[in-house]
Amino acid sequence: MSHPLTPLLDRIRTPADLRALPAGELRRLADELRAETISAVSVTGGHLGAGLGVVELTVALHYVFDTPHDRLVWDVGHQAYPHKILTGRRDRIRTLRQGGGLSGFTRRSESEYDPFGAAHSSTSISAALGMAVARDLAHRDNNVIAVIGDGAMSAGMAYEAMNNAGGLQSRLIVILNDNDMSIAPPTGAMSAYLARLVSSRTYMSLRDVAKQLAKRLPRFFYDKAKQTEEYGRGFFTGGTLFEELGFYYVGPIDGHNLDHLLPVLKNVRDMPRGPVLVHVVTKKGKGYPPAEAADDKYHGVSAFDVVTGAQAKPKSNAPSYTSVFADALLAEGTRDEKIVAVTAAMPQGTGVDRFAELYPDRVYDVGIAEQHAVTFAAGLAAEGFRPFCAIYSTFLQRAYDQVVHDVAVQNLPVRFALDRAGLVGADGPTHAGAFDVAYLACLPNMTVMAAADEAELVHMVATCAAHDSGPIALRYPRGEGVGVDIPERGVPLPIGKGRILREGSRVAILSLGTRLGEALKAADELASRGLSTTVADARFAKPLDRELILRLAAEHELIVTIEEGAVGGFGAHVLSLLADAGALDSGLKIRTMTLPDRYLEQEKPERQYAAAGLDAKAIVAKVLAALAAGGAASLIA
Repeated sequence: MSHPLTPLLDRIRTPADLRALPAGELRRLADELRAETISAVSVTGGHLGAGLGVVELTVALHYVFDTPHDRLVWDVGHQAYPHKILTGRRDRIRTLRQGGGLSGFTRRSESEYDPFGAAHSSTSISAALGMAVARDLAHRDNNVIAVIGDGAMSAGMAYEAMNNAGGLQSRLIVILNDNDMSIAPPTGAMSAYLARLVSSRTYMSLRDVAKQLAKRLPRFFYDKAKQTEEYGRGFFTGGTLFEELGFYYVGPIDGHNLDHLLPVLKNVRDMPRGPVLVHVVTKKGKGYPPAEAADDKYHGVSAFDVVTGAQAKPKSNAPSYTSVFADALLAEGTRDEKIVAVTAAMPQGTGVDRFAELYPDRVYDVGIAEQHAVTFAAGLAAEGFRPFCAIYSTFLQRAYDQVVHDVAVQNLPVRFALDRAGLVGADGPTHAGAFDVAYLACLPNMTVMAAADEAELVHMVATCAAHDSGPIALRYPRGEGVGVDIPERGVPLPIGKGRILREGSRVAILSLGTRLGEALKAADELASRGLSTTVADARFAKPLDRELILRLAAEHELIVTIEEGAVGGFGAHVLSLLADAGALDSGLKIRTMTLPDRYLEQEKPERQYAAAGLDAKAIVAKVLAALAAGGAASLIA
């Protein structure tokens, strides 16, 4: 027994150390783990409430299962901070979400205890089933456990995986972490007793014997006996849905009570066959009063004071793009009752919660179901409404077929508001909005815009509201704007028309999105070197402003395009236009600046863009190199 003043957590380097502890000490360890999680996130910021809710579950899982030999797959991964602390990463936990530090999600390259990387929702059961089948094919005997939240269960992918698992009958354990009590609350001692009972070897053996006896009865009686047993358990536990999908259901049990968790997990660990679902009820923010009291249970936080819970919000010189969009949407919706908002479990993240405060009957949060959100919006548009489908750029990727098949092919006027376009800082590569221009601008009927600043964003929201001739997408970044004056009301822009902000004669910088500020800085530097530079804001990636682009080509020696997106987007469309128009035959030089063809690691956004080569310094270097390659080095000294 350790000295009472010696933290148990100091003795845990790996889960093997945890498994060496007496079960009676796990409660104390959980308390220390919760305190360490709070302390770490108070320094780094990040996701807090979800991790606090699974502290006891994390301890129990690593105590009962032989990780990493047994595979433990966390859905999304934003609740895995306690898991990271217990799996050899405590010494780096205060580098969470920092440049060069630990990821805010699970990541295969970070630890052998992260068998599958995740930052988007609802993938765990599919991945775990794949691992279970691989185990069976390789004739191994390890356990595979997926931990998925009740919110993530709103995604169709989770049910697709469960349906497949029920059919395959591979041995798989799914832990349903019900942290909003959205399915069923635990019912105290009786619930815990029933969970232990139905997961025990004795019950399973008796159940098998009863089944064998029932099979000797006529078919009618056998079917009735089977239904009586399954629905009898369902009556007490609420697991009928999961039973119908082929899972053996256990629960609900209190996810903060180790005396309940440990015996149930041991029982399901030792089940010989088939998929089993353990329904665990937890509380987000558990054990930290400011998190428990918060509406969002401290889902995502900045650095904060542990004693008061007050977050250290950075001083802002300008409103965030999200808040500007929210205000603009509200203004348009006030004037037009046909405008409705659709989001996929992100009302606060996208800003549509403000719209919901005044018009609750015109906002639809469909849960973590982006595919449904897009087709649902298409149905609204088909009936004459004007839906704004507000989804992060990275999450719209999950609904691409619906964008193509249900919206673009039918030319329905769904308005896509793509928040978090471009690089996103601490959330890293899984959340970067790098691909939307490339995957949207290639679609017939689609209009694609990118706001250069807050004022442009307001005008583009108005443009979306007025656009009834087909689908239209508006992209804007995470974080605060540049501080320009924001108009009280947006004015619809001419579709496919850009603007020139600075006239020059030799070099033209054609920007799409918020790199415009860096383009203007680069133009100042080039002017100091004697290079007269035009700066234009394309506004539209599709349709392109053909007249503007051909004019820039005719009047300048060099055109440089710049965008906050991947290869194959705006710059590729400009190149195609110039090639088809024969503009390249005259010796025009053109260079495209995009995000590099690699995933950029978490870092402060400004450092990410510098690393990507998309800041003013990189623009200047690109211009000088292009002109030097043409034999003009002596003119740019």
